Amino acid sequence: MISKSMAALVMGSLVFSASTACAQIVNTTEGHVSGSTVGGSSSWLGIPYASPPIGDLRWRPPQAPQAWWGVRPAHQFSPACMQSGVSMPGEPMPTIDEDCLYLNLWGPRDGRRNLPVMVWIHGGGYTNGSSALPLYWGDSLARRGVIVVTLNYRLGALGFLAHPELTAEAGTSGNYALMDQIAALKWVRSNISAFGGDPGNVTVFGQSAGAMAISMLMASPQAEGLFHRAIAQSGGAFEPVELAPGYLLVNAEQDGVAFAEAVGAASLAELRALPAERLLQSAGAISHPVIEPALMPRSPYEAYVSGAFMDIPLIVGANAEEATSLIDVSAVTAENFAADIRRSWGTLPPPLIEAYAFTDDVEAREARLMFDRDLRFGWNMWAWARLHAQHGSNPVFYYRFSHQPPFPAASAREGWGAAHFAELWYMFDHLDQEDWTWTESDRRLADTMASYWVNFASRGDPNDPDLPRWPAFETATGGDMLELKSEPSVISAPADPQLPVFDAIYDAVRGHPFSSPPRTRAE
Repeated sequence: MISKSMAALVMGSLVFSASTACAQIVNTTEGHVSGSTVGGSSSWLGIPYASPPIGDLRWRPPQAPQAWWGVRPAHQFSPACMQSGVSMPGEPMPTIDEDCLYLNLWGPRDGRRNLPVMVWIHGGGYTNGSSALPLYWGDSLARRGVIVVTLNYRLGALGFLAHPELTAEAGTSGNYALMDQIAALKWVRSNISAFGGDPGNVTVFGQSAGAMAISMLMASPQAEGLFHRAIAQSGGAFEPVELAPGYLLVNAEQDGVAFAEAVGAASLAELRALPAERLLQSAGAISHPVIEPALMPRSPYEAYVSGAFMDIPLIVGANAEEATSLIDVSAVTAENFAADIRRSWGTLPPPLIEAYAFTDDVEAREARLMFDRDLRFGWNMWAWARLHAQHGSNPVFYYRFSHQPPFPAASAREGWGAAHFAELWYMFDHLDQEDWTWTESDRRLADTMASYWVNFASRGDPNDPDLPRWPAFETATGGDMLELKSEPSVISAPADPQLPVFDAIYDAVRGHPFSSPPRTRAE
């Protein structure tokens, strides 16, 4: 059975071109655009924020978009960037094209001015995803009094290739996807007032890889001043770089050389001449940011402990059952538990694996899910909250989403629970996109989460008198966090008992206690 959101994505532009009234014509720096009005919100879709990154512009910083004459219709989403999959299970493959650097905007139809701006960076493991996914539409949030922007950015090898020839050409390489995000934020700064937004009050928010990107933008000198608050959902990059040497430019360049050989290119010129589809066939290892001198001269962890991070109000958090939608544990047993982890992650320190106790196969499968949750998301978000509280002067609000949506039986989402991206239906206030058995508690939580997010974008504090109190996270008191469930409540951090074990392991790798300055670092 095709869900409402799946059908809407398949229909694509028709959703916004049929039975709509024309929204106001807006003048951007490149020309006029006309949008559409549906219900209580107006939208402008498929606006270019950069020139097509094709031909000689492949693997270069995004260039300014070309100006146009007349009024450009902004009624249809652009294709997603080149990819081989989809951003979440159960959704159809989007239309893709290398010409993909476009963004979309939503605002309240009453034309209010000087509104807070929320810029969404989608997830998808840096290899998949689309700003056109119906779940990401900003119409519901816009009706609450914000301008919502969603954007595409280059993915996989097209977004992250590092290569010696590219470095020789530009002084550095990699991070083209992050350059795209920065270019979109610069476009927002220059144009958002024409749509009713306040360029001095911009919040970036993102989930999974989008949240990881935010952790890197907050460590990038090139992003300084482009946003003023941040919300990161289930994604950060704070593990020791010693455990991920591929993130270092010199190693990423060698991965790029191997990639070029795999696709049959002997030079950068030959790489740029290949069809974009060819680059998808061997792109698995070329899908992560790079620590390099221009955009990301230090890791997010090093940026915090050296004081070179963006000190702004922050929301971070993760979900209680992140891994249920990401890995299949049906073959895990008490006997092969450690081997299954080794197959996925390589050799890890034994104390990390031994922290997850079980007595039978059922418990082993549950422990396997907890391990991936903590390794990929839980520890990163707890680490981020502590780093921001210890080194920043602005508050950080920390959450755990533990509510179980009514995912239908016999569907791709059966048994997920509070899984990776389960919070998105609530945070975007999009329950009505799905014909599921939503309850009053579901609707109340969606209203609460959307209110928290919009309040935070408005003034850097999610609270208001009509909502359960969400205290700022303070390490001096041990740290309180908000559990987002049917009735939100304050709990002590960390919510998951194995997370301190990661501290001990990572401290040993770094050679110093968590949040202490590294013994040596690039200045």
